[in-house]
Amino acid sequence: MDLKTLTISSVHNSLLNKEYSSEELTSSYLDEIKKFNKDLNIYLTVTEKEAITQAKKVDENLRENSDIPLLAGVPAAIKDIIITKDIRTTASSKILENFVPPYESTTTDRLNKQGMVTLGKTNCDAFAFGASTENSGYGPTHNPWNTKKVPGGSSGGSAAAVAAGLATYSIGTDTGGSIRQPAALCGVVGMKLTYGRASRFGLIAMASSFDTPGPITRTVEDAAIVTQVISGLDSKDATTVDLPVPDYTKFLNQSIKGKKIALLEESFGVGVEQGVKTSLEQAVKVLEQLGAEVTTISMPELQYGIAAYYILVPSEISSNMARFDGVRFGHQSDKANSLFELQTFSRGEALEDEVKRRIMLGNYALSSGYYDAYYLKAAKVRTVIKQKFEQTFQKFDAIICPTSPTVAFDIGSKADDPLAMYLADIFTCPVNIAGLPGISVPCGFSEKLPVGLQIIGKAFDEGTVFQIAHAYEQATDWHTKFPEEIK
Repeated sequence: MDLKTLTISSVHNSLLNKEYSSEELTSSYLDEIKKFNKDLNIYLTVTEKEAITQAKKVDENLRENSDIPLLAGVPAAIKDIIITKDIRTTASSKILENFVPPYESTTTDRLNKQGMVTLGKTNCDAFAFGASTENSGYGPTHNPWNTKKVPGGSSGGSAAAVAAGLATYSIGTDTGGSIRQPAALCGVVGMKLTYGRASRFGLIAMASSFDTPGPITRTVEDAAIVTQVISGLDSKDATTVDLPVPDYTKFLNQSIKGKKIALLEESFGVGVEQGVKTSLEQAVKVLEQLGAEVTTISMPELQYGIAAYYILVPSEISSNMARFDGVRFGHQSDKANSLFELQTFSRGEALEDEVKRRIMLGNYALSSGYYDAYYLKAAKVRTVIKQKFEQTFQKFDAIICPTSPTVAFDIGSKADDPLAMYLADIFTCPVNIAGLPGISVPCGFSEKLPVGLQIIGKAFDEGTVFQIAHAYEQATDWHTKFPEEIK
């Protein structure tokens, strides 16, 4: 079987029809991981023993019952920023190199209850700080479409795992584009949920008012299936919202005729590659052929999104990272002779450069004399951007734009230019600032590399996002393209 072509639905049907067992399928994935992971650096921890045990349990359950949950026995990958009980979780940072959590995140707990088979933990930018998965303490992940290119970030390992056929689906986190951007660069589907739709409990916190878990999948249908499971109120996370979780699969295969879609004029501005613009123009034509009414609008307020994001998020980072001090857990320096030296040396030795940079940015923005000049202004910009989205959604059902202004770039090409790296999230950051749902679906190629279309919806209206994304996906064949690089 070609693992890159498998979807949750196809695996489920094959398991029910006894075409193969979950154990056989899991073993096939593990064999592929052993074959390709050395070159791609997707998995930091492979949970072979646990995966086989989980798969056998599903097979036994299927022998006793005629049906199993959709996700039962389906092998998945989990971003290493997500806590998994008794499974090493490093946040892709050396400071947590040997950390084994004593508890389970809500996301993985809900998936485990459905019978998930966990293949392992995937590489990401350390503590999810980055847009290329080059900032990992364990080396960069390589894009399966071209191993000289980045897979995007911070959930680069999760996106690459699905693209390379090393997992049926994966779970990532999105703070400023960390699910959607790598999904776009790897030619797969990435769904960012409304803030509050899914629990943050068990996510190693980056920016607490931005972070959200979500699926990276082969198809929109798979994304809807996983979203259904991980969404909902959680008593362990006060930011989750007590709203009914719809059956998102019921939004699929519905006509989008008459849907009003706004196309961002800024999608064709400076910094957006011509190949990305061309793919977007073609995507618009497809949506119009499907009956959607696409209108070009300008949202100039969004140009301030990156600036506001890189004040607000580092400010939250500086607070959240204070716990990693070498005292209670994680790397502990053996050079220290005092508490001050223990904290200084431990952090200095084990934290990655981008982590240090963001901590310093946050401390500076929050420091005496600069709070009003930076943080307060950024918070006001956040309100303006949120209000602009609300005004736009009074007239439109969805907004579309590129997910990323460029296709995957060379590993190392932006390593010495943080600003250029930050601009990779220019179309995704505003969505997080406003707490809205957004999805990236494959919409073409440029320079033989995937391009992603971003569809943004109203708060808690993931259903419409799935509806439009699925209609577009089914009218095109971009989601059926697979990388040849790793063969």
